[in-house]
Amino acid sequence: MYRKDGESYFIVDAHIALWDGRASNSKNVHGKQFIDCFYDYHKNLSPEEYVWPYDEYTYYGGERLLKDLFQDGYVDHAIFQPAYLGDFYHRGFGQTEESWALTRQNPGKFTYNHNFDPRNAEAGLDQLRADAERFGLKGVKLYTAEWHGDSRGYKLTDAWSYRYFEACRELGIKNIHIHKGPTIRPLDRDAFDVADIDSVATDFTDLNFIVEHVGLPRLEDFCWIATQEPNVYGGLAVAMPFMHSRPRYFAQIIGELLYWIGEDRLLFSSDYALWHPKWLVEQFVDFQIPADLTEYSQLTTDVKRKILGLNAAALYDLEVPLELASKIPTGASV
Repeated sequence: MYRKDGESYFIVDAHIALWDGRASNSKNVHGKQFIDCFYDYHKNLSPEEYVWPYDEYTYYGGERLLKDLFQDGYVDHAIFQPAYLGDFYHRGFGQTEESWALTRQNPGKFTYNHNFDPRNAEAGLDQLRADAERFGLKGVKLYTAEWHGDSRGYKLTDAWSYRYFEACRELGIKNIHIHKGPTIRPLDRDAFDVADIDSVATDFTDLNFIVEHVGLPRLEDFCWIATQEPNVYGGLAVAMPFMHSRPRYFAQIIGELLYWIGEDRLLFSSDYALWHPKWLVEQFVDFQIPADLTEYSQLTTDVKRKILGLNAAALYDLEVPLELASKIPTGASV
């Protein structure tokens, strides 16, 4: 656990990846566009001392991941949220076999979430059932703007999407993580719109919908939806790095989220390897909303503890240290 000023924090990094963006894995120019866009986010929003060389960033491997998260980065448990992007990469972007091997080799350290694409229709449903059995899935990660042949995105409200959510319900896959944040070149921004969250959260009240990147740049739309739908959560990847580059902007983001949906439905995420969890954890524990932003409540130690790990622990039934067990939000998981 991370400890500071006599306080302890159980850290769950709820959004990490092990990717391969090397030229040898790229099918076409779009693979390079995608990893280059990732690198721009990394370079522009990280402290200078945490910026990696480009070649290391395109593929870093499991050993570095273990060191950065668990040895240096204070993380107690991490959740893989892989993107496939099969139209851009020969072996996919997120590396399933390597991530799954790390999960098995490090018991208690990882949860492996897989992905599905409802445009794969019946064959994809069969694959989802096989994946659920193989990986013991508790969650999945969806990329609604992913290209698929002639299609440049899908909606959660599509008929086949509903078939897949029904299958998730049957298989016990309760946590549906969805990228609903900034676009990544060459994907289309509008395919990440948050509007379809509203319907599926209403129609599948026994599933949790974790909106990754809290809908940015559509924060207001996300907040209005999430305040009405108690099974909608916010993943803070992409929002967190603004603590460094634009701290007042981050104060407004976190202030709005706390006002609208509260402290029990926000999850810390580094989006590793976009950003290193070490500096994010350190800065968040120290962060305070500026005193002149009086419309926002302050970030107390207990609020930070929930966001940094206890909320995700509740969703994924993770064991936490006894000293913090009483602080886990009740009713956080359906």
